Amino acid sequence: MTGRELDGYWKTVVNTLRDGIMIVNTRGAIVSVNQAFEHITGYAREELIGKTCEILHCEACNEAIAKGEGHWCTLYRSGKTEQRQCRIRRKDGTMIHTLKNAAILRDAEGNVLGAVETLADLSEITEKNNQLEAFRKQLHSEDEFHGLVGSSAPMQQVFDMIENAAGSDAPVIIYGESGTGKELVSRAIHDIGMRKKQPFVKVNCASLAESLLESELFGHVRGAYTGAYKDRVGRFEMANKGDIFLDEIGDLPIPTQTKLLRVMEEKVVERVGSSSPIATDVRIISATNKDLMQLVEQGDYRKDFYFRINVIPIFLPPLRNRVGDIPLLAERFFQKMRLKSGKAIAGISKETMEILINHSWPGNVRELKGAFEYAFVTCHEEMIQPCHLPETILRPKVAQIAPKRNAFNVQEIEKQELLEVLERTGGNQSKAAEILGVSRVTIWNRMKRYGIDAKRMIEVR
Repeated sequence: MTGRELDGYWKTVVNTLRDGIMIVNTRGAIVSVNQAFEHITGYAREELIGKTCEILHCEACNEAIAKGEGHWCTLYRSGKTEQRQCRIRRKDGTMIHTLKNAAILRDAEGNVLGAVETLADLSEITEKNNQLEAFRKQLHSEDEFHGLVGSSAPMQQVFDMIENAAGSDAPVIIYGESGTGKELVSRAIHDIGMRKKQPFVKVNCASLAESLLESELFGHVRGAYTGAYKDRVGRFEMANKGDIFLDEIGDLPIPTQTKLLRVMEEKVVERVGSSSPIATDVRIISATNKDLMQLVEQGDYRKDFYFRINVIPIFLPPLRNRVGDIPLLAERFFQKMRLKSGKAIAGISKETMEILINHSWPGNVRELKGAFEYAFVTCHEEMIQPCHLPETILRPKVAQIAPKRNAFNVQEIEKQELLEVLERTGGNQSKAAEILGVSRVTIWNRMKRYGIDAKRMIEVR
């Protein structure tokens, strides 16, 4: 193939390249581009030819202009630019990362004709690096505890209680408002507990009708009721040797409470329609957003069942009571949504963060997560601004009448009950444990937690 033939194919060769190529004259006006350059910048060839290269708003060139050096002075002074990373502005206004190479073009006599510049699109590489950085932050976060995020004092207490509960085989109950992360706590207890290699089975007690709940928990035999065409294994059998998480346990009907109490005491289950006991070894972790003691006083909850499940209580604080954790949670949800959506959003603006910190969050952490899911749908800018948040968060707060005092203070109730029982037994911890249906160690732990002095109680008696 001769040189003349090669010159004829040169246009095809240039348009085959993945890197963008731009040729400018000595005034910086664009005289030629290849197809890759059009694709990278978003401009058509006709929109570029005759325009100066300033149309790209290259950061490197802008820096030179700001210093008063002139647009092409650096290139013409050095004769070339090698492997320089910079951002350019596409036609749609977005900034993309590129790798630039440039060189002076001269004729046979050495006179300067112009310059050629190549651009390699680094968008995919940059995004991958951002994703790796986000993963790195998640893996090495010092403010995360088995999926739970928080550095505030209330959350540190929760983390301590999770570790204590994981080292025990006694029933655990998690108290907290809706959206505070009760299921995450239950999962953390299982993951670091003695049964971590065994099943972890979840049941939402509020989502099942009473007629189906017992079948779901204990299973049924064929013909137990209409529609029972075959034997069914219940969740307790599935969880054998492991943990079962009973969410919304405050919604359990009393008949089911009665059967569960027997399961906990005798370690056996009976499938609906059968009287044959099946041995089961299951640790119960439950959760509720209700005041169970109040339900007991109203006659809507069995007192003995309450004491059986309330051995190790863990209290999750609402988000409004741990405001210092909001930036941490916001950053975590931001990173997760950026990875999930693939959007090149750089961060959260200062104004947006102030709004997040000052919001009351009635829906707690779940509401905060939803706010970021919404923001990543509405945001088409570099930063998440207040206008990208849900209206419920932006809406001005209306002055409200102070709500009635909620009786939901399980710790105080538990303390008073313990004091009453200890008074009745003259400070005898073994008798108190027998009355409350818990172990003597649990009584000792509660006395320590609430600062109750057994010797003083005996003296008072």
